[in-house]
Amino acid sequence: MKHFPVPDYHIHTYLCGHASGQPYEYVEHAISLGFSEIGFSDHAPMVSHRDPTVTMAMDELPLYHKMIEQVKEKYKDAITVKVGIEADFIPGYEAQTEKILQAYPYDYVIGSVHYIGDWGFDNSDEQEKLKKLNINDTYRAYHKLLRKCAQSGLFDIMAHTDLVKKFGHFPTEDISDEIIATAEIFKECKVAIELNTSGLRKPAREMYPALATLKLFFQHGVPLIFGSDSHRPQEVGMDFNQAIAAAQRAGYRECLRFRQRKIEEVVSLV
Repeated sequence: MKHFPVPDYHIHTYLCGHASGQPYEYVEHAISLGFSEIGFSDHAPMVSHRDPTVTMAMDELPLYHKMIEQVKEKYKDAITVKVGIEADFIPGYEAQTEKILQAYPYDYVIGSVHYIGDWGFDNSDEQEKLKKLNINDTYRAYHKLLRKCAQSGLFDIMAHTDLVKKFGHFPTEDISDEIIATAEIFKECKVAIELNTSGLRKPAREMYPALATLKLFFQHGVPLIFGSDSHRPQEVGMDFNQAIAAAQRAGYRECLRFRQRKIEEVVSLV
């Protein structure tokens, strides 16, 4: 049996409207791979608008908590299951987001940026807009939102920190200054980043973030966790051997475990 020394902290459920399978199927697949710890982090209810295809509804939150607590108890002798959540950062809705996040004792909260203004840039139905925009300006606008997301103080972990490349659109100029500015803010705000393997399953064909970006985060002292962003049970832990190798190439020798929104343990990658 394989053994992964790191937890997978980015796992979804069918409640988000675009995932499949039952929580126990995700857990059992993780156990089969040799994980000792995983964490669910499904999409929190959207605070700016309702879209059942991308997040759970507010009245589904209790069901989400119940489902994860049930598998946590059922499989406690085989694996540790943490209860997290992924919440979108929507400027102007910080108070509403905070209310959701404070209403349950999560082990960690992942902050993500999926919108630039009202444009869902990672939505395949909204890709035509990108053809009309300057790709470099889009990346810079995205990084500005990442920094505001960290500065909000709402989140412990920053999700897929170059998601804007999802459909294979890459900057045509050097944006290292933006990435460095983001890394400095992440360090100042004491948030971790995730190395998210789902980008390998998207048109970008790269993990989030890319190795060059990951190196800059390491150089600026930003800590790391790992996530598969799995939306199907068989995606749990997918490409984690490759991710661990990439993290080591970037300079990382450890990652974090969270519990009750605090760093519980520093885990060696070597």
